Amino acid sequence: MPDSEHNRARRHLLQGVAATWLLSVSRVGFASTPTIVAVRIWPASSYTRVTLESNVTLKYRTFTLSGPERLVLDIEGLRLNSMLSQLSGKVRPEDPYISQVRVGQFDGQTVRLVLELKQKVAPRFLTLAPAHGFRHRLVLDLYPHQGSRSAVQDDPLLALLEDYNKGDLARTLPPESQAPQAGKAGRDRPVVVMLDPGHGGEDPGAIGKYKTREKDIVLQIARRLSALIKREPNMQVYMTRNEDVFIPLKVRVAKARKQRADLFVSIHADAFTRRTAHGASVFALSTKGATSAAARYLAQTQNAADEIGGVSKSGDRYLDHTIFDLMQTATINDSLKFGKHVLSHVGKITQLHKKSVDQAGFAVLKAPDIPSILVETAFISNIQEERRLRTARYQQQMAEAILAGIKAYFAAGGILARR
Repeated sequence: MPDSEHNRARRHLLQGVAATWLLSVSRVGFASTPTIVAVRIWPASSYTRVTLESNVTLKYRTFTLSGPERLVLDIEGLRLNSMLSQLSGKVRPEDPYISQVRVGQFDGQTVRLVLELKQKVAPRFLTLAPAHGFRHRLVLDLYPHQGSRSAVQDDPLLALLEDYNKGDLARTLPPESQAPQAGKAGRDRPVVVMLDPGHGGEDPGAIGKYKTREKDIVLQIARRLSALIKREPNMQVYMTRNEDVFIPLKVRVAKARKQRADLFVSIHADAFTRRTAHGASVFALSTKGATSAAARYLAQTQNAADEIGGVSKSGDRYLDHTIFDLMQTATINDSLKFGKHVLSHVGKITQLHKKSVDQAGFAVLKAPDIPSILVETAFISNIQEERRLRTARYQQQMAEAILAGIKAYFAAGGILARR
């Protein structure tokens, strides 16, 4: 090959190598450059959550200022974009902790967020890996300052969340062997019912074709059911959540035990990959595997709530050791009887997906001493049933059917909490 042709070929080869190298560097550089892709604020009475979702893990530092109370968050290697600028507009007037948020480019490599606060807070940061459609998340939870002991004592949920974050959830709960409350439930004292609207906050639950969110529907049904129970002279009702807030699964169970609940009802709206799936269902816990493939699939999706909502890896092991206890085996049998009564009455207002109580390893049903069921009110993934779920009429009918099932179980001499 002549020298000129050899040199020309060599130049083409080097140019190709250089172009490939530059392309690979630019791709790596682009992938590693932090970019905010979504921002969310979830205000609630127990705590407010701020979520920054990004393409990579964010590096940050934080400090607080007083006079007035402020929390400053510096995010390194970040450029201010339109998405992050929207954070200021997401603060709601009813937020008990955040007054306003200011966002700006502090220097060439740092974005600064300043949260102006309504009260002194105890901030808690979580870095969450991608999961269930979410990308990397930096989560900031704002709790009341630990010095505000009265606020914690007045709110059992807040106290339980505080214990959960410390990895000591069982600290203030009644022991499993504790004697029942004095008197016979329903005669000498009210039957205590704990309602558990599934999901909440960062975790929307299933979403229908028309963007109906499970967390909103089940909260509305639970509120209707709560109002009905309050009218009953021999019943008392509590809810694991009564606002759009994420509560870890174990904290939901712990709140039921803290309030000495006799019955536990978790309320959900089902979803499946096939939109033709339809009908309501009732589930109880199983310690020996799911009774059907559908039950196994549903339990897996519901148990993923903590990954979606985002929880700290506190090392808490509350309830893990109780799963095979004889007490829980007896409680599961009571749960099946309880579920049968509820299923019978739900079947009077809508089609059933299955005519018997199904079982699977639902984490939220693992109270060792409280008969517990999970009610799937309909398939939100089914277009017709999604429309029904959105109506006040169906929500009220479902609430009335569940209450009728509770009363039928009680009238049949059903066993309440084993304490």
